[in-house]
Amino acid sequence: MIHSLSGGVIAENGEYLFAKVRIGGAPYWYIAPFPVEAGDCVLAPFGRDGRAARGVVERTERCTRQTAPCPMNRVRELSEVLPKDEKTVDTPAAP
Repeated sequence: MIHSLSGGVIAENGEYLFAKVRIGGAPYWYIAPFPVEAGDCVLAPFGRDGRAARGVVERTERCTRQTAPCPMNRVRELSEVLPKDEKTVDTPAAP
């Protein structure tokens, strides 16, 4: 375990692939457990109930727990990459 100068602990080898996904006009961050790239259509859990929604990956970033774009205890994983011919994106209904 390595300690930072500010007193925190830095994780070793804990790198994650984050994907910024646009769902219904708003961007959300997800962990991608498989390779994705900008422009891919994906299926992701959305809303409090975690229902599946289609979205488009805007960008990806490799981050550690400390550099993650959102809190690790709140981030969800993408479900799957949809075939390239699936161009439409579902707009989720308001809860």
